[in-house]
Amino acid sequence: MAVLPVGGALLLRSLKVELIDVLSADPDYALQHADALSLLSLPEYRRLKALVDPSEKTRDLLDCVIQKGHGPAEVFLEFLKKADTLETFPKLAPLTKRAGDGQPPQEQSKTKRKNEEAAAISPKKTRHEAGSGVVTEKQLMLVARGVGRSWKQVARLALEIPTVNLEQIEEENPANHVERVFAMLRLWRMRERGKATAARLHSLLSREESGLPPESIDFLLDPI
Repeated sequence: MAVLPVGGALLLRSLKVELIDVLSADPDYALQHADALSLLSLPEYRRLKALVDPSEKTRDLLDCVIQKGHGPAEVFLEFLKKADTLETFPKLAPLTKRAGDGQPPQEQSKTKRKNEEAAAISPKKTRHEAGSGVVTEKQLMLVARGVGRSWKQVARLALEIPTVNLEQIEEENPANHVERVFAMLRLWRMRERGKATAARLHSLLSREESGLPPESIDFLLDPI
């Protein structure tokens, strides 16, 4: 018997038609992040990646997440609310607001209160403090654009990423160098979790063996 969606899955399904329209602008962005968040099995990821039609790829991705239930759907909804995602899909803003309105009133009040308290007590970041946060998707993409054809050397020597992972990344991104490097950096961030700070990435990539001029990645230490 089919499992009826509840909670986050129900909310995601209610937004499905509009999300298909918005996310179809760049379905691979949503797919790659769903995979990074461990929302898809390897067969599911490969099947979705092989789809050519953007609307079909987006629809099947949403269906896949919805069918997995409340937890995965909530994770995907949080991804939709991230600043990097909203920057990629500007039309998402009103949909994510509706998703937030789908919370119980007490949860909305609690979230609003926490945000106000954080804004009130948060001091202006110094350059050193700015690099202490986990590196963002935008920062990873900016780094990826500056890494040349020796990206595998950077991956092995500076970030200690195994060759087997690099070969898989190359196979999945045969024609796009920047996407290969971005996938490599994202793999490092997933592995390091809370230790994957912008400052640490700057330190690792500034080593002589990486071949990257430190000044080319100094933006990692800028306040966000």
